[in-house]
Amino acid sequence: MRKASGIVLASNNRHKLEEFSALFKPYPGIKIYPADDFISNANKLGLVETSDRYMDNALAKARTCNHACHYPSLADDSGLEVDALQGGPGVRSHRFAIPKHGQTQDQANCELLLNKLDGLPPEKRAARFICHLALVMEGLSIHAVGVCEGTIALKKSGDGGFGYDPLFIPTGESKSFAELGPEFKNAHSHRALALRNLMFELQARGISLAKP
Repeated sequence: MRKASGIVLASNNRHKLEEFSALFKPYPGIKIYPADDFISNANKLGLVETSDRYMDNALAKARTCNHACHYPSLADDSGLEVDALQGGPGVRSHRFAIPKHGQTQDQANCELLLNKLDGLPPEKRAARFICHLALVMEGLSIHAVGVCEGTIALKKSGDGGFGYDPLFIPTGESKSFAELGPEFKNAHSHRALALRNLMFELQARGISLAKP
């Protein structure tokens, strides 16, 4: 049985670090570390995201991080796919829009998405969040996927979360992820589902991510 006490998150996104740290709480003995604790060029990890496939990008980041630090490395590539946009923005979700002066990337992305869907009724605004996870350790790579179905709201609501959370209403709910709060999101999000699937895969392979 392989064992490891910590995982390096191949990202310099503090929101993702906070989210994954919370997602791993049900798994005692596993600690998530930011990439810049171990490698000097963590801010360049995003440069290896050159593929049109989520899995390729996640695997490239995890491999790059693992090669640099030699610790088990976890990476995700996630996106928002909107039916009315033929699956867009998809793998380019993070850099969907060009921010105007004074705007954050998230604000610009949400504004552009609302503009593109302007005039569409709620029943025409179906969408889903997709997350692909890649864990690289000791020459192994493990892959898992999570999908969260929902719709795009007519306007932003809520102050929590990040990215498109103020616009995404999960199926069966009337509020956005940003309104529903971190406890709900960490139980139902695409990343939560992907991590659950990843841990099942590790268990099936006899790989234990716990303190020796």
